[in-house]
Amino acid sequence: MKDLDDIPAVMKQLGENARKAAAELAFASPDRKHAALIGAADAVWKNRDDIIAANAEDLVFGENKGLSKAMMDRLMLDETRIRGIVDGLRTVADQRDPVGDVIAQWDMPSGLNIRRVRTPLGVVGVIYESRPNVTADAGALCLKSGNAVILRGGSESFHSSTAIHQCLATGLKQAGLPEAAIQLVPTRDRAAVQEMLTMTDHIDVIVPRGGKGLVGLVQREARVPVFAHLEGICHIYVGATADPAMAVEIILNAKTRRTGICGAMECLLIDWRFYTQHGALLTDALVKAGVEVRGDKELAKLNGVIPAQADDYGKEFLDMICAAKLVDGVDEAIEHIRTYGSNHTDAIVTEDQKAADYFFERLDSAILMHNASTQFADGGEFGMGAEIGIATGKMHARGPVGAEQLTSFKYLVEGKGAVRR
Repeated sequence: MKDLDDIPAVMKQLGENARKAAAELAFASPDRKHAALIGAADAVWKNRDDIIAANAEDLVFGENKGLSKAMMDRLMLDETRIRGIVDGLRTVADQRDPVGDVIAQWDMPSGLNIRRVRTPLGVVGVIYESRPNVTADAGALCLKSGNAVILRGGSESFHSSTAIHQCLATGLKQAGLPEAAIQLVPTRDRAAVQEMLTMTDHIDVIVPRGGKGLVGLVQREARVPVFAHLEGICHIYVGATADPAMAVEIILNAKTRRTGICGAMECLLIDWRFYTQHGALLTDALVKAGVEVRGDKELAKLNGVIPAQADDYGKEFLDMICAAKLVDGVDEAIEHIRTYGSNHTDAIVTEDQKAADYFFERLDSAILMHNASTQFADGGEFGMGAEIGIATGKMHARGPVGAEQLTSFKYLVEGKGAVRR
């Protein structure tokens, strides 16, 4: 590796290495990719004590940096979470390889047979914050889909990500695949991010995974195409016919299971008719669980609820804080979500199937849920093993981005001496 003070040279070298690796990965056999991921999983588990020790250094760094409790939770690794990383690697390894899948096939009167088949994107750049497990998730998914990847983790997760990356490199080496297939930017210098955003000769797509500031920076300054992973301003609308016990269980899980993830509920919308029947049931449950509920008008009069400010709506708290509002029916709920949502994940709790269908039809969030916690907005929970992010844009990939979503396609055309007249 070149002198780390010369960031452009370092990044150019990573890019050149990635291009060469991508050319080889494009035709690597499913068996070799599977072996690399299983080898990586074994290495992560074998080296778990070293990874936890590296993570301890990052936790000290994060605490000195003043990270919030939720961000520290994102950063922390223990044996249970490392077991989750190992399980994720194995799940991705065991998935069907998407490269070469025939998406469609047809014959033309001219005698041509045309196939549209999945092909790797090439080189993926992933820029992420805090969560060191993204190192494994992104590396695994890019490898499975035949892409080389350049990973730039957050400065706070530098040591953890480095330790995990070494395990991924071990798997690649054991399987006879180029170690440059998964590379980690070896510096905390933010200039590396700026460099990645303009590496059009070396990177085919950038995936930012982090807060609004990071994603906004990438979208503003990238010359490379971007899969946007915007903030998760997730709403749950509790409809008039919602089962009260179910509603309580869902909102508590959606808000409190893990407050620092993008699938956490940030705003609770309560139908007036539900409220007139069940009163403070939902807000009481949240307050009792330690959530600071910020409600408007009538809700602000309830025990433990504080008055909401205008900017509490459309805000990603990533903390034990939740905005709440009373709405008059599903249309008002939809209008609120359209105004304040981020097109990430929104849910309805109701026993009225027509209302649920209407909610699904009229909203265009990447993920819509009925009678389920928004915490399920996760590639692993969708059967993808892991995800590289939740894409909230409308171009190419949308929702959880797994291996299949990291492919493009090409046309294979065959004839028997066909000529065009």
